[in-house]
Amino acid sequence: MEVPPRVIGLTVAFVVLGLAAVGGASTVDVPPSTVATVERIIDGDTLVVRGGARVRLVQIDAPEAGGECYAIGSTMELVRLAGPGTRVGLESDPALDRVDRFGRLLRYVHARGRNVNVELVRRGAATPWFYGGDRGRYATSLLGATTSARDARRGMWGACRVSWSPYDPVSTRSR
Repeated sequence: MEVPPRVIGLTVAFVVLGLAAVGGASTVDVPPSTVATVERIIDGDTLVVRGGARVRLVQIDAPEAGGECYAIGSTMELVRLAGPGTRVGLESDPALDRVDRFGRLLRYVHARGRNVNVELVRRGAATPWFYGGDRGRYATSLLGATTSARDARRGMWGACRVSWSPYDPVSTRSR
């Protein structure tokens, strides 16, 4: 049985309100997998779903808007994969936090049969970031996608000077 988008939006909104009420603690019981509709894209690793919940794509990092090389390219790749109006699956990882310190939901995003997190890395629009050293269920796929993108010089790997370790945020600058 498919859940109407309005019910999903309300559910996500109640989860976000509940998180705000407890200061964004990661112990709040957030459903492990939810279907939602993308409302807008913030940057290369963050989107907003209907109902207003912000979703940070977990285990990846994209160049920061406002100065880093390939920030616009990363954002455009996320738009292509899961732009506004796209129905997406939001998957939490039991090995990782469910919410970050800013109250954003930490999720793997699935759209059109693809894991968007892994696909962004494969396209060179993001890199893996194992925050706190924690490796989630797709860590091996993310690392393999990095090798593929770097070897083929896709995305940021061909356009920028990239400083990257899977345990730190990516840093890019123009060549």
